[in-house]
Amino acid sequence: MSQENSAASNFEAASRIKLRFATGRGLVSVEDLWDMPLTGTFSLNDVAKDLHRLLKDAEETDFVKKATKVNEELQLGFDVVKHVIDVRVAEAEEAKNAAAKRAQKQKLLGLIAEKQDDALKGASIDELNAMVEECNG
Repeated sequence: MSQENSAASNFEAASRIKLRFATGRGLVSVEDLWDMPLTGTFSLNDVAKDLHRLLKDAEETDFVKKATKVNEELQLGFDVVKHVIDVRVAEAEEAKNAAAKRAQKQKLLGLIAEKQDDALKGASIDELNAMVEECNG
């Protein structure tokens, strides 16, 4: 199963069981995860850490018994939160790269404008007058 299908399947499962996540401010729904900050006092990072800790605490190697429903829900919750984090980090990186490209473009356009001004400064008075006449049409 592809990652995209797996993520869709996880979100469908989480929404069907009305999965909620415990935070310092109470329970939040799957869709609330998209609005939470990545880091800070009330963050996705804290939710992921809590779920990871709970998964580690619940993890007991047993080769006879299947995973319990609680463990499956913990894993589902962790997978959903981790997916939201991964998407949000990728989006932030894309935005950062886009901002850097915009800044570079503005810098280059500024240099082009300076060079055009330098070229105009080197033109003779007759050439400049001809350009003004062209602008007057």
